[in-house]
Amino acid sequence: MASIKKRPDGKWRARYRGPDGREHSKHFDRKKDGDDWLVAEQAKVRAGSWLDPKAGKVTVAEWCTTWLEGYSVKKPKTVRQARVHVARIEAKFGARQLTSIRPSEVKAWMTELRAEGLADSFVYAIHARLSQIIADAVHDGVIVKTPVSRRTSPPAGKQRAYVATTAQVWALHAALPDNYKPVVLLGAFAGLRVAEIAALRVSDVDWLKGIITPEIQYPAEPLKTETSRTPIPVPLELCTELSKVPARWGSPTLVVGAFGRPVAPYTIETAWKTARATVKGLPEGFRIHDLRHYFASLLIAEGLDIKTVQARLRHASAKTTLDTYGHLWPDKDESSRAAVAKVIRTQPTSQAGQAGARSEA
Repeated sequence: MASIKKRPDGKWRARYRGPDGREHSKHFDRKKDGDDWLVAEQAKVRAGSWLDPKAGKVTVAEWCTTWLEGYSVKKPKTVRQARVHVARIEAKFGARQLTSIRPSEVKAWMTELRAEGLADSFVYAIHARLSQIIADAVHDGVIVKTPVSRRTSPPAGKQRAYVATTAQVWALHAALPDNYKPVVLLGAFAGLRVAEIAALRVSDVDWLKGIITPEIQYPAEPLKTETSRTPIPVPLELCTELSKVPARWGSPTLVVGAFGRPVAPYTIETAWKTARATVKGLPEGFRIHDLRHYFASLLIAEGLDIKTVQARLRHASAKTTLDTYGHLWPDKDESSRAAVAKVIRTQPTSQAGQAGARSEA
Protein backbone atom coordinates (compact mmCIF):
# COMPACT_ATOMS: atom_id res chain seq x y z
CA MET A 1 0.00 0.00 0.00
CA ALA A 2 1.39 3.42 -0.97
CA SER A 3 0.34 6.99 -0.28
CA ILE A 4 1.59 10.55 -0.57
CA LYS A 5 0.57 13.43 1.70
CA LYS A 6 1.51 17.09 2.08
CA ARG A 7 3.13 18.03 5.36
CA PRO A 8 2.61 21.34 7.27
CA ASP A 9 6.04 22.51 6.13
CA GLY A 10 5.00 22.20 2.47
CA LYS A 11 7.00 19.01 1.77
CA TRP A 12 5.36 15.94 0.25
CA ARG A 13 5.81 12.71 2.21
CA ALA A 14 5.61 9.56 0.07
CA ARG A 15 5.47 6.20 1.79
CA TYR A 16 4.89 2.51 1.05
CA ARG A 17 5.25 -0.84 2.76
CA GLY A 18 8.16 -2.92 1.46
CA PRO A 19 8.55 -6.69 1.06
CA ASP A 20 10.25 -6.70 4.48
CA GLY A 21 6.94 -5.65 6.06
CA ARG A 22 8.29 -2.26 7.14
CA GLU A 23 7.20 1.19 6.04
CA HIS A 24 9.62 3.22 3.90
CA SER A 25 9.21 6.92 3.24
CA LYS A 26 10.88 9.87 1.54
CA HIS A 27 10.20 13.62 1.37
CA PHE A 28 9.95 15.70 -1.81
CA ASP A 29 9.44 19.34 -2.74
CA ARG A 30 7.02 18.42 -5.52
CA LYS A 31 4.15 15.94 -5.49
CA LYS A 32 5.13 14.66 -8.97
CA ASP A 33 8.59 13.66 -7.73
CA GLY A 34 7.01 11.73 -4.87
CA ASP A 35 4.59 9.97 -7.23
CA ASP A 36 7.43 9.02 -9.57
CA TRP A 37 9.46 7.62 -6.67
CA LEU A 38 6.54 5.50 -5.47
CA VAL A 39 5.96 4.13 -8.97
CA ALA A 40 9.65 3.21 -9.29
CA GLU A 41 9.81 1.56 -5.87
CA GLN A 42 6.64 -0.46 -6.46
CA ALA A 43 7.99 -1.59 -9.84
CA LYS A 44 11.13 -2.90 -8.07
CA VAL A 45 8.93 -4.79 -5.62
CA ARG A 46 6.97 -6.45 -8.45
CA ALA A 47 10.16 -7.28 -10.38
CA GLY A 48 11.84 -8.77 -7.32
CA SER A 49 14.72 -6.29 -7.53
CA TRP A 50 13.73 -4.20 -4.53
CA LEU A 51 16.50 -3.48 -2.05
CA ASP A 52 16.25 -2.12 1.46
CA PRO A 53 17.83 1.38 1.24
CA LYS A 54 19.66 0.82 4.55
CA ALA A 55 21.00 -2.59 3.47
CA GLY A 56 22.41 -1.03 0.32
CA LYS A 57 24.75 1.09 2.44
CA VAL A 58 26.52 -1.92 4.00
CA THR A 59 30.26 -1.82 3.39
CA VAL A 60 32.33 -4.75 2.19
CA ALA A 61 34.13 -4.91 5.55
CA GLU A 62 30.84 -4.95 7.49
CA TRP A 63 29.43 -7.72 5.33
CA CYS A 64 32.66 -9.75 5.54
CA THR A 65 32.40 -9.64 9.33
CA THR A 66 28.82 -10.90 9.19
CA TRP A 67 29.74 -13.52 6.61
CA LEU A 68 32.67 -14.86 8.66
CA GLU A 69 30.45 -15.23 11.71
CA GLY A 70 28.21 -17.57 9.76
CA TYR A 71 31.15 -19.33 8.11
CA SER A 72 32.80 -20.08 11.45
CA VAL A 73 30.82 -23.32 11.76
CA LYS A 74 33.19 -24.84 9.18
CA LYS A 75 36.34 -26.75 10.12
CA PRO A 76 39.04 -24.56 11.74
CA LYS A 77 41.48 -25.08 8.85
CA THR A 78 38.79 -24.06 6.33
CA VAL A 79 37.94 -20.94 8.34
CA ARG A 80 41.63 -19.96 8.62
CA GLN A 81 41.97 -20.17 4.86
CA ALA A 82 38.84 -18.03 4.42
CA ARG A 83 40.25 -15.36 6.78
CA VAL A 84 43.40 -15.11 4.64
CA HIS A 85 41.27 -14.43 1.57
CA VAL A 86 38.95 -12.02 3.41
CA ALA A 87 41.94 -9.99 4.65
CA ARG A 88 42.92 -9.40 1.01
CA ILE A 89 39.36 -8.50 0.05
CA GLU A 90 38.97 -6.04 2.91
CA ALA A 91 42.33 -4.42 2.14
CA LYS A 92 41.07 -3.65 -1.37
CA PHE A 93 37.35 -2.95 -0.96
CA GLY A 94 36.72 -2.84 2.80
CA ALA A 95 35.51 0.78 3.07
CA ARG A 96 33.40 0.59 -0.09
CA GLN A 97 29.67 -0.07 -0.11
CA LEU A 98 28.78 -3.48 -1.53
CA THR A 99 26.55 -1.86 -4.13
CA SER A 100 29.42 0.29 -5.46
CA ILE A 101 31.70 -2.54 -6.64
CA ARG A 102 31.82 -2.85 -10.44
CA PRO A 103 32.82 -5.88 -12.56
CA SER A 104 35.57 -3.84 -14.23
CA GLU A 105 37.10 -3.14 -10.80
CA VAL A 106 37.08 -6.82 -9.87
CA LYS A 107 38.75 -7.75 -13.14
CA ALA A 108 41.37 -5.01 -12.73
CA TRP A 109 42.10 -6.20 -9.19
CA MET A 110 42.77 -9.70 -10.42
CA THR A 111 45.37 -8.24 -12.80
CA GLU A 112 46.94 -6.30 -9.91
CA LEU A 113 47.22 -9.44 -7.77
CA ARG A 114 48.90 -11.36 -10.55
CA ALA A 115 51.28 -8.44 -11.09
CA GLU A 116 52.32 -8.80 -7.44
CA GLY A 117 53.75 -12.18 -8.36
CA LEU A 118 51.09 -14.19 -6.54
CA ALA A 119 50.47 -17.71 -7.86
CA ASP A 120 47.63 -17.99 -10.36
CA SER A 121 45.99 -20.61 -8.15
CA PHE A 122 45.98 -18.22 -5.16
CA VAL A 123 44.55 -15.34 -7.21
CA TYR A 124 41.89 -17.68 -8.55
CA ALA A 125 41.04 -18.74 -4.98
CA ILE A 126 40.62 -15.10 -3.88
CA HIS A 127 38.27 -14.46 -6.81
CA ALA A 128 36.26 -17.57 -5.89
CA ARG A 129 36.04 -16.37 -2.27
CA LEU A 130 34.89 -12.89 -3.32
CA SER A 131 32.26 -14.52 -5.53
CA GLN A 132 31.08 -16.68 -2.63
CA ILE A 133 30.86 -13.76 -0.21
CA ILE A 134 28.97 -11.44 -2.56
CA ALA A 135 26.66 -14.21 -3.79
CA ASP A 136 25.65 -14.75 -0.16
CA ALA A 137 24.94 -11.01 0.10
CA VAL A 138 22.60 -11.31 -2.88
CA HIS A 139 20.91 -14.34 -1.33
CA ASP A 140 20.49 -12.40 1.92
CA GLY A 141 18.88 -9.45 0.13
CA VAL A 142 21.69 -7.03 0.94
CA ILE A 143 22.37 -6.31 -2.75
CA VAL A 144 20.48 -7.13 -5.96
CA LYS A 145 23.21 -8.55 -8.19
CA THR A 146 26.85 -9.57 -7.98
CA PRO A 147 29.68 -7.92 -9.91
CA VAL A 148 31.69 -11.17 -9.82
CA SER A 149 31.30 -13.67 -12.63
CA ARG A 150 33.22 -15.89 -15.04
CA ARG A 151 33.97 -12.74 -17.03
CA THR A 152 35.94 -11.29 -14.13
CA SER A 153 37.66 -14.56 -13.27
CA PRO A 154 41.45 -14.96 -13.66
CA PRO A 155 43.00 -18.17 -15.05
CA ALA A 156 42.75 -21.13 -12.70
CA GLY A 157 46.49 -21.70 -12.99
CA LYS A 158 46.28 -25.47 -12.88
CA GLN A 159 49.56 -27.28 -13.35
CA ARG A 160 50.21 -30.95 -13.99
CA ALA A 161 51.46 -32.53 -10.81
CA TYR A 162 54.87 -34.20 -10.77
CA VAL A 163 54.43 -37.97 -10.71
CA ALA A 164 57.26 -39.77 -8.96
CA THR A 165 58.76 -42.88 -10.49
CA THR A 166 58.45 -46.23 -8.77
CA ALA A 167 62.18 -46.11 -8.03
CA GLN A 168 61.77 -42.71 -6.35
CA VAL A 169 58.87 -43.99 -4.25
CA TRP A 170 60.91 -46.90 -2.94
CA ALA A 171 63.91 -44.60 -2.41
CA LEU A 172 61.74 -42.39 -0.19
CA HIS A 173 60.55 -45.46 1.68
CA ALA A 174 64.15 -46.55 2.27
CA ALA A 175 65.26 -43.06 3.36
CA LEU A 176 62.64 -42.72 6.11
CA PRO A 177 63.10 -44.17 9.61
CA ASP A 178 61.14 -47.38 10.24
CA ASN A 179 58.46 -45.60 12.26
CA TYR A 180 57.70 -43.28 9.30
CA LYS A 181 57.83 -45.86 6.47
CA PRO A 182 54.02 -46.31 6.48
CA VAL A 183 53.78 -42.68 5.28
CA VAL A 184 55.03 -43.73 1.85
CA LEU A 185 52.99 -46.94 1.82
CA LEU A 186 49.74 -45.20 2.74
CA GLY A 187 50.29 -42.30 0.36
CA ALA A 188 51.58 -44.15 -2.71
CA PHE A 189 49.52 -47.35 -2.43
CA ALA A 190 46.31 -46.23 -0.70
CA GLY A 191 46.15 -42.52 -1.65
CA LEU A 192 45.74 -41.15 1.87
CA ARG A 193 46.33 -37.48 2.66
CA VAL A 194 48.91 -36.51 5.27
CA ALA A 195 46.35 -35.57 7.97
CA GLU A 196 44.64 -38.93 7.38
CA ILE A 197 47.96 -40.77 7.53
CA ALA A 198 48.86 -39.16 10.87
CA ALA A 199 45.50 -40.14 12.38
CA LEU A 200 45.06 -43.61 10.85
CA ARG A 201 44.54 -46.15 13.63
CA VAL A 202 45.14 -49.88 13.76
CA SER A 203 41.38 -50.26 14.22
CA ASP A 204 40.76 -48.49 10.90
CA VAL A 205 42.27 -51.41 8.99
CA ASP A 206 40.56 -54.74 8.36
CA TRP A 207 43.74 -56.79 8.30
CA LEU A 208 42.14 -60.02 7.12
CA LYS A 209 40.05 -58.60 4.27
CA GLY A 210 42.57 -55.94 3.26
CA ILE A 211 40.42 -52.81 3.64
CA ILE A 212 41.44 -49.38 4.98
CA THR A 213 38.59 -47.15 6.15
CA PRO A 214 39.76 -43.67 7.24
CA GLU A 215 37.53 -42.33 10.00
CA ILE A 216 39.29 -39.17 11.21
CA GLN A 217 42.07 -36.77 10.32
CA TYR A 218 44.62 -35.22 12.65
CA PRO A 219 43.91 -34.10 15.35
CA ALA A 220 40.81 -36.34 15.74
CA GLU A 221 38.75 -34.11 13.42
CA PRO A 222 36.12 -35.18 10.86
CA LEU A 223 37.46 -36.04 7.42
CA LYS A 224 37.59 -33.50 4.59
CA THR A 225 34.35 -34.79 3.04
CA GLU A 226 31.93 -37.65 3.56
CA THR A 227 33.41 -39.25 0.43
CA SER A 228 36.75 -39.41 2.24
CA ARG A 229 35.27 -42.18 4.40
CA THR A 230 35.06 -44.49 1.37
CA PRO A 231 36.75 -47.85 2.17
CA ILE A 232 39.96 -48.51 0.24
CA PRO A 233 40.72 -52.12 -0.77
CA VAL A 234 44.42 -52.93 -0.49
CA PRO A 235 46.42 -56.11 -1.06
CA LEU A 236 47.32 -58.27 1.91
CA GLU A 237 50.99 -57.70 1.03
CA LEU A 238 50.47 -54.02 1.91
CA CYS A 239 48.73 -54.97 5.15
CA THR A 240 51.74 -57.07 6.09
CA GLU A 241 54.09 -54.11 5.56
CA LEU A 242 51.80 -51.72 7.46
CA SER A 243 51.50 -54.05 10.46
CA LYS A 244 55.23 -53.87 11.21
CA VAL A 245 55.01 -50.53 13.08
CA PRO A 246 52.18 -51.43 15.53
CA ALA A 247 53.71 -54.90 15.95
CA ARG A 248 57.02 -53.34 16.99
CA TRP A 249 55.76 -50.39 19.07
CA GLY A 250 52.36 -51.67 20.21
CA SER A 251 50.95 -48.32 19.06
CA PRO A 252 47.29 -47.43 18.35
CA THR A 253 48.32 -45.63 15.12
CA LEU A 254 50.26 -46.80 12.07
CA VAL A 255 52.69 -43.86 12.10
CA VAL A 256 54.49 -43.06 15.34
CA GLY A 257 57.25 -40.89 16.73
CA ALA A 258 60.56 -42.06 18.10
CA PHE A 259 58.91 -43.26 21.32
CA GLY A 260 55.98 -45.03 19.67
CA ARG A 261 53.45 -42.24 20.20
CA PRO A 262 51.14 -40.68 17.57
CA VAL A 263 52.65 -37.66 15.80
CA ALA A 264 51.36 -34.54 14.07
CA PRO A 265 51.59 -33.95 10.30
CA TYR A 266 54.18 -31.22 10.95
CA THR A 267 56.49 -33.73 12.65
CA ILE A 268 56.03 -36.20 9.81
CA GLU A 269 56.76 -33.53 7.20
CA THR A 270 60.00 -32.59 8.97
CA ALA A 271 61.27 -36.16 8.57
CA TRP A 272 59.87 -36.18 5.03
CA LYS A 273 61.94 -33.16 3.94
CA THR A 274 65.11 -34.83 5.18
CA ALA A 275 64.34 -38.02 3.25
CA ARG A 276 63.25 -36.15 0.12
CA ALA A 277 66.59 -34.37 -0.12
CA THR A 278 68.33 -37.74 -0.54
CA VAL A 279 66.25 -38.90 -3.52
CA LYS A 280 67.65 -37.98 -6.90
CA GLY A 281 65.35 -36.20 -9.34
CA LEU A 282 62.55 -35.25 -6.94
CA PRO A 283 61.43 -31.58 -7.10
CA GLU A 284 62.28 -29.57 -4.00
CA GLY A 285 58.62 -28.98 -3.29
CA PHE A 286 57.53 -32.61 -3.65
CA ARG A 287 54.97 -33.21 -0.91
CA ILE A 288 53.54 -36.21 0.87
CA HIS A 289 50.27 -35.32 -0.85
CA ASP A 290 52.01 -35.85 -4.21
CA LEU A 291 52.19 -39.56 -3.46
CA ARG A 292 48.47 -39.56 -4.33
CA HIS A 293 49.46 -38.63 -7.87
CA TYR A 294 51.69 -41.70 -8.03
CA PHE A 295 48.79 -43.81 -6.73
CA ALA A 296 46.49 -42.40 -9.44
CA SER A 297 49.07 -42.98 -12.18
CA LEU A 298 49.58 -46.56 -10.98
CA LEU A 299 45.85 -47.32 -11.23
CA ILE A 300 45.48 -45.64 -14.63
CA ALA A 301 48.51 -47.46 -16.05
CA GLU A 302 46.87 -50.74 -15.05
CA GLY A 303 43.81 -49.86 -17.15
CA LEU A 304 41.32 -48.94 -14.40
CA ASP A 305 38.38 -46.83 -15.59
CA ILE A 306 37.60 -43.29 -14.43
CA LYS A 307 34.90 -44.29 -11.92
CA THR A 308 37.17 -46.81 -10.22
CA VAL A 309 40.04 -44.32 -9.98
CA GLN A 310 37.63 -41.72 -8.61
CA ALA A 311 36.46 -44.16 -5.94
CA ARG A 312 40.00 -45.12 -4.90
CA LEU A 313 41.06 -41.46 -4.63
CA ARG A 314 37.79 -40.72 -2.82
CA HIS A 315 36.98 -37.74 -5.03
CA ALA A 316 33.47 -36.35 -4.73
CA SER A 317 33.08 -36.26 -8.52
CA ALA A 318 34.66 -37.83 -11.58
CA LYS A 319 35.23 -34.29 -12.92
CA THR A 320 37.83 -33.67 -10.22
CA THR A 321 39.60 -36.88 -11.19
CA LEU A 322 39.54 -36.04 -14.90
CA ASP A 323 40.65 -32.44 -14.37
CA THR A 324 43.66 -33.62 -12.37
CA TYR A 325 44.61 -36.86 -14.07
CA GLY A 326 42.91 -36.87 -17.47
CA HIS A 327 46.26 -36.46 -19.24
CA LEU A 328 47.50 -39.74 -17.75
CA TRP A 329 44.96 -41.92 -19.53
CA PRO A 330 46.50 -43.47 -22.67
CA ASP A 331 45.82 -41.96 -26.10
CA LYS A 332 42.83 -43.66 -27.72
CA ASP A 333 43.36 -42.40 -31.29
CA GLU A 334 44.27 -45.81 -32.68
CA SER A 335 41.46 -47.47 -30.74
CA SER A 336 38.89 -45.08 -32.23
CA ARG A 337 40.30 -45.59 -35.74
CA ALA A 338 40.08 -49.35 -35.29
CA ALA A 339 36.48 -49.11 -34.10
CA VAL A 340 35.38 -47.12 -37.16
CA ALA A 341 37.42 -49.31 -39.54
CA LYS A 342 35.76 -52.43 -38.10
CA VAL A 343 32.29 -51.12 -39.02
CA ILE A 344 33.37 -49.98 -42.49
CA ARG A 345 34.74 -53.43 -43.22
CA THR A 346 31.27 -54.91 -42.59
CA GLN A 347 29.82 -53.03 -45.59
CA PRO A 348 28.33 -55.55 -48.09
CA THR A 349 30.56 -56.11 -51.16
CA SER A 350 27.71 -55.31 -53.56
CA GLN A 351 27.11 -51.88 -52.00
CA ALA A 352 30.82 -51.12 -52.04
CA GLY A 353 30.96 -52.00 -55.78
CA GLN A 354 27.95 -49.82 -56.57
CA ALA A 355 29.48 -46.89 -54.69
CA GLY A 356 32.70 -47.32 -56.67
CA ALA A 357 30.84 -47.41 -59.99
CA ARG A 358 28.93 -44.23 -59.19
CA SER A 359 32.16 -42.40 -58.29
CA GLU A 360 33.75 -43.42 -61.61
CA ALA A 361 30.70 -42.17 -63.53
